[in-house]
Amino acid sequence: MPVNYAKRLTAPSRSSDANAHLGYMLAFVAGAINAGGFLAVHRYTSHMTGVVSAMADDLVLGAHALVLTGLGALLSFMSGAACTAIMVNYGRRRALHGEYALPLMLESVLLLCFGLLGARLADIDGLFASVTVMLLCFIMGLQNALITKLSRAEIRTTHITGIVTDIGIELGKMAYLNRPAQRQAGLAPVTGDRKRLKVLSMLATCFFLGGVAGAFGFSHLGYVATVPLALALMTLAMLPLLDDVKNIATRKQ
Repeated sequence: MPVNYAKRLTAPSRSSDANAHLGYMLAFVAGAINAGGFLAVHRYTSHMTGVVSAMADDLVLGAHALVLTGLGALLSFMSGAACTAIMVNYGRRRALHGEYALPLMLESVLLLCFGLLGARLADIDGLFASVTVMLLCFIMGLQNALITKLSRAEIRTTHITGIVTDIGIELGKMAYLNRPAQRQAGLAPVTGDRKRLKVLSMLATCFFLGGVAGAFGFSHLGYVATVPLALALMTLAMLPLLDDVKNIATRKQ
């Protein structure tokens, strides 16, 4: 990956192309974690809709232990999102190059821990849920908040529902029949955004491909299959953070 291109993906100054390309990478990672993580902990950890729905079902069915497990997953996801907000605002107030790289680096470190220690963590109880479940939910909350903040809520990577909904909206706008009478009445024509449709389709495709890779990797290699993903994110996050270290060293001289 060229250095300048990698730096643009995490730079504080954003462009729609940089947001989209980083979104593709993170969508792949989210798909891999979600699918591979399911094989590891038998729970999807990237979307809280299913978690909250399952909590409601378990409550009615009297499975109170599972309700608490869902609560632990939910709180972990929220904590990850909060952690991203803290780190991004910390970097923004200090004009750091690594404003967005800080949570990305944390995600890579935690994902590396999952890949190297996941089997041991699965047997350790955390807050109502195993440490593995809480770790994966925290990572997903961290990542979802990161892409939400840097893209101003235009891109999501950890769940597909919103992406598929937006794809349907754009297709509906493209299929809408603009009648001549409406144009004569001064009404603006309804048109779909083809560029946005392409980005959304790529995000959904990357999530699916990541899911295939994650399921295949975990079923054949186990937890260690996530290590290459962690190292890729770490490399991406390291570049702007090194620039910040150099700037701090220069100021002290």
